[in-house]
Amino acid sequence: MAVKLPRGFRAGATRAGIKPSGKPDLALLVSGLPAAWAYAATRNRAAAPSVQRGRELYASGRALRAVVVNAGNANCATGERGFSDDRRMAEAAARRLGVVPEEVLTASTGVIGVPLPVERVEGGLPQIPLTPEADAFAEAILTTDLVPKVAEAEVAGARIVGVAKGSGMIHPNMATLLAFLVTDARVPQEALREAWRGVVDRTFNQVTVDGDTSTNDLALLMANGAYGEVPLGTLLEAVEGVARELARKIARDGEGATKLMAVRVVGAATEEEARRAARAIAGSALWKSALYGNDPNWGRILAALGNSGARFDPLRVRIALQGIPLYAGEALPFDRRAAGEAMRAEEVEVLVDLGEGKGEGVAWGCDLTEGYVRINALYTT
Repeated sequence: MAVKLPRGFRAGATRAGIKPSGKPDLALLVSGLPAAWAYAATRNRAAAPSVQRGRELYASGRALRAVVVNAGNANCATGERGFSDDRRMAEAAARRLGVVPEEVLTASTGVIGVPLPVERVEGGLPQIPLTPEADAFAEAILTTDLVPKVAEAEVAGARIVGVAKGSGMIHPNMATLLAFLVTDARVPQEALREAWRGVVDRTFNQVTVDGDTSTNDLALLMANGAYGEVPLGTLLEAVEGVARELARKIARDGEGATKLMAVRVVGAATEEEARRAARAIAGSALWKSALYGNDPNWGRILAALGNSGARFDPLRVRIALQGIPLYAGEALPFDRRAAGEAMRAEEVEVLVDLGEGKGEGVAWGCDLTEGYVRINALYTT
């Protein structure tokens, strides 16, 4: 069933010939009204021109009207040409929509170091049919993803729809993910921006697949006000729910993954330490491998905790897996075979209590499989 965008938004996609597969690879997301927006992007020092341009637009404070996305070419590490091609992509989208380039955000994802065939972008943009549905856009932005990722919510009549892509090269701050959330609620831009960083930190920055942080990722929230005002706190809670659902879908679709891992840490000294500890467990290659093999090797969880930087006394730590207590200051007796069987589920939960305070945090990851190695061993060959 098609997912309808909030009032005033349209989207679409086409096959521009950027992806060797011939699949849809060029997409537009458009607001009929100037939209307030909030933005977060990779902290990778080798950030792509699209990210650097996005930061400049963000600092200007002006409204946003559209996003143009190329999926198939990162347009990163391509010298001065990369910056020129990124500008041309924005200018072509602006001509298509009758707006100024400074109202158009660009996003690119794909192979690093290959010049962008910008002429194909310029030729493809006029061919994109714009509709009030999100599905074509969600399909076109994928790279190694197996499935599109869409989430939605409604608050007092206003709608929120989120679309994301991400499967590999995923680690906090941020990851190879693109996330676009839109709402027809009216929100002051300052309030939107103040809240968005916290939402991103608690959701997209809590996803890890392989410990690598991308050069191109971004997370965007647009609010065009076409519906009107709704209670801000309720709206932001729903926005975070949509972002959380997208984050979980990204982790579940990790390259080669067979299961989703949810790590919940409670009893930390602070929320930040809880989130850091959860990320360390979700990102441990040793524990991710054990997860794939259905091996309840809790020692790898404890070791990852010890490297997280979170404060704790090992004698007060408690660890449970799928609800089965494994450790409480010392090893607990448990049925290893039963625990291994419980790990065969599509979603596996790790619960850790640090016994230090009231801080809580959640992170999402996946198992590490031979499939991940195959995908990335042959990525450009």
